[in-house]
Amino acid sequence: MSKNKQFLAEDFSCQRIASYQPFNAVDGEGIRCSVYVSGCLFNCKGCYNKVAQSFKYGELYTEALEEKILTDIGHEGVQGLSLLGGEPFMNTQVCLSLVKKLRERYGLTRDIWIWSGYTYDELCNESEDKQELLSYCDILVDGQFIQELFKPNLAYRGSLNQKIVDVVKSKISGEEVLYSI
Repeated sequence: MSKNKQFLAEDFSCQRIASYQPFNAVDGEGIRCSVYVSGCLFNCKGCYNKVAQSFKYGELYTEALEEKILTDIGHEGVQGLSLLGGEPFMNTQVCLSLVKKLRERYGLTRDIWIWSGYTYDELCNESEDKQELLSYCDILVDGQFIQELFKPNLAYRGSLNQKIVDVVKSKISGEEVLYSI
């Protein structure tokens, strides 16, 4: 599917946010600010956030919202940003704006986790915007949710096919490196 690079953010994204959840402790390690983008074309059976599959759901992503998110991320004790959805890699305009400003403001003092239906290998061979977003990512929870492989006690993922990839170590080693929890 993604080898054809058919799901380009510029063709689908309405630059909307399904939800913003500051200061939570469920979307990755530590205290996080979580942005759920609107829109996903994977249509996974049993998706836990079905409403966010619509690119028109939620509120427009604005500079004011972006500034609020960046300010919240700066609070003491916040470990980082989590991008979920919907599909962040089908919303690269929104996600790239946010992660670039996060890195400008905080450098590497805050980490970036992204959940995606794409696998790490697919993203490494995807469109330039997807590869650019991946370059800002520290940890990628990859792979589409598969209802038949659902396991409720998996850390940070829903089905056994999904992996938690340490993107930083993967880039250094030249091969996929799984994150140790």
